[in-house]
Amino acid sequence: MRTAVHGMPRIGRDRSLKWALESFWAGTVSAADLDEVAASVRRHNWQSMVAANVEFVPSNDFSLYDHVLDAAVMVGAVPARFAAGGRTIDRERYFAMARGGHIGGKSVAPLDLTKWFDTNYHHLVPELDSAAVFTPDATKALGELAEASGLGIHTTPALLGPLTLVLRSTPVHLGVDMLGLLDPLVDAYIEVLSLLKEGGATWVRIDEPALVEERDTEELAALHRVYRRFGDHSDRPKIALSTYFGHLGAAMEDVGELPVEAVGLDFCRGGENLHLLQTAGGVGDKVLFAGVVDGRNVWANDLPASLDLLDELTGLAREVVVSTSCSLLHVPLGSATDDNVDDEVRPWLAFADEKLGELTLLARGIADGRGAIADELDANRAVIAIRRNSPRVTNKVIRQRVASFGEVDPHRSQTSPERAATQRATLALPPLPTTTIGSFPQTPELRRSRASWRVGRVNDADYDASLRTEIDRVVAIQEEIGLDVLVHGEPERDDMVRYFADQLTGFVIPDGGWVQSYGSRCVRPPVLFGDVGRRGPMTVDWARYAQSRTSKPVKGMLTGPITMLRWSFVRDDHPERETADQLALAMRDELVDLQAAGIAIIQVDEPALREGLPLRLDDRPEYLRWATRSFRLVTSAAAVGTQVHTHMCYAELGDIVDVLEELDVDVLSFEAARSDMAAVGVLQRASYPGGAGPGIYDVHSPRVPAITAIEGLLRRALDGLGPDRLWVNPDCGLKTRRYGQVLPALDHMVTAARNLRAEVASGEVSPDAGADPARTEAPPGP
Repeated sequence: MRTAVHGMPRIGRDRSLKWALESFWAGTVSAADLDEVAASVRRHNWQSMVAANVEFVPSNDFSLYDHVLDAAVMVGAVPARFAAGGRTIDRERYFAMARGGHIGGKSVAPLDLTKWFDTNYHHLVPELDSAAVFTPDATKALGELAEASGLGIHTTPALLGPLTLVLRSTPVHLGVDMLGLLDPLVDAYIEVLSLLKEGGATWVRIDEPALVEERDTEELAALHRVYRRFGDHSDRPKIALSTYFGHLGAAMEDVGELPVEAVGLDFCRGGENLHLLQTAGGVGDKVLFAGVVDGRNVWANDLPASLDLLDELTGLAREVVVSTSCSLLHVPLGSATDDNVDDEVRPWLAFADEKLGELTLLARGIADGRGAIADELDANRAVIAIRRNSPRVTNKVIRQRVASFGEVDPHRSQTSPERAATQRATLALPPLPTTTIGSFPQTPELRRSRASWRVGRVNDADYDASLRTEIDRVVAIQEEIGLDVLVHGEPERDDMVRYFADQLTGFVIPDGGWVQSYGSRCVRPPVLFGDVGRRGPMTVDWARYAQSRTSKPVKGMLTGPITMLRWSFVRDDHPERETADQLALAMRDELVDLQAAGIAIIQVDEPALREGLPLRLDDRPEYLRWATRSFRLVTSAAAVGTQVHTHMCYAELGDIVDVLEELDVDVLSFEAARSDMAAVGVLQRASYPGGAGPGIYDVHSPRVPAITAIEGLLRRALDGLGPDRLWVNPDCGLKTRRYGQVLPALDHMVTAARNLRAEVASGEVSPDAGADPARTEAPPGP
């Protein structure tokens, strides 16, 4: 039985690619140096898979920034501002598409960012217009195919499918027939396929994860047209059409009819695929790539259960290939032998290397019989039993407290208008109040101090003193710039989820568990293995200290329960909604303590609320019911005078706009800079009545926005929301930026807000702006 991997983590050992990229952007290493690091990452990944006897070793799964960007470049879907006429672009333009920059002496805005389906990976959003001309450029895919071949490794190039590429893109103007672009797009793909065959590829994997979402009849008809053309083209490698992140639903029959040689299905997050496949009578004479090793989570595979599943699949295809469910991009590189994971929990986990080993064992178990791996199966059963029965997993007191809330639907006792009136009187903020999202740049000195403290080279007293000094500095900076609502800057936090997880029961925090979020940005999700409770106050001392240093209000900063849940490797042995409630009650206790300490504004960040939205429409109402309830378990403890904020970034607000009122918050801040304020029109037509802070500059780009550019965005927001509701803020935290970028950007932001504030005061902007939802249509995407 053969094995396959969708893709490997691409950040490299010790995040080598991150450091090389950032050094290249800073001009301290050459392009050749960057290429050398990239090649070493690819080489390590290929050799790791070969060592694990993986037959279908992928190439072209690596990316310097983002695989969706790479797909757009491969077919010449390059906006004119980066390369006139869609011609082949160089590395400068490639990174400008990702981060913004200067092309031909002109400042250019990057492509928009959004979440990759329901993951925490961010992808760039290609821009397509009616006149799009697709020019194939297989340089990258061919180069990696040849590079692996030079190492003696035969690979299967991985391509993002044309239907998914179109559906994950945005039209640059109204009236673009996106599906109509598939015909010329397929021409480009066919040329790429021919070149790959000529380059030695015998198989190619084409990923169409968009098929696990509901697709209408027009989209499914387009799918048939695309793959019929591929099937009719003889000068190509064999095609494995791969889907992941869910089940195919009604599209199973359509996929089974396509003229491809193999189909890949996810049996981890798409358990329904087994029944759908059985109902359809299998995939006929096609090969089935069975995704039974989870590429999205870190729990050790239940090997006996996977073998049973593979036995059921054996009669449903000409051949079954044991596969990962999706790319291992979403799990840490290496193994779970992490010094910060204790001996009891460590065997419960499987990082990328262990998952390769699981593929090997499952293939042996099917090919040679279970007796050939009897010892490994016994050990696996023992690990699963120990985890299930561990007293660290279940806490009766925590579960009784969650149960005590029953099905109570918690809400704040006052309506939004009543709270707003009280808060206006208490806070006395000006129109268009300015603030930031929470974090300030984490300087190298701050990171070194934290690292020294963690290993015991700096004692608690000295470390706390250094943090207070940093808070003093951040507060002084904000006062000098003229912000209205301040933050303490979060110098004590390396991550908005890990910081809290480290102070809650039920988590372990692997030191080396890095995964890519976007570009060079990496995160270390904590592992949530047991019931969650608060050990004690987590943020109160820092918020109280910051508030003592200024007369302006300082926001308390919490991470919401859904984001804690979604941005962790969450346990798979307990209902997510009940785990979310445990997290919510821990954060509720923290909110109560912040309030008692005199903190009048408390922000409960929930950027992952949209990310957790099920891909299938029928599953969404129930998720939104329990997710918003968990959020309200936190915020319903807030007094009428406590202003509750929440923040969402890259959250596709339109998908959850109907439940924003259910969050029961006073101010909502969200990403809007890259999307050109499109979310403002969406929000204006919603029933949500509270304040709104559309992000007016993009913190994920190093560009410093001009005052006039910020004013233009603010005028759009004013027209949609009106001066009584509008807040002025960046679109996300500032942790990853440098002070040389942040300070002028914030200064420009405050200046623009003051200029608009003066226009409002003079009557140049109507105080009734934003009152009529029919006045403003949502601007088109970039």
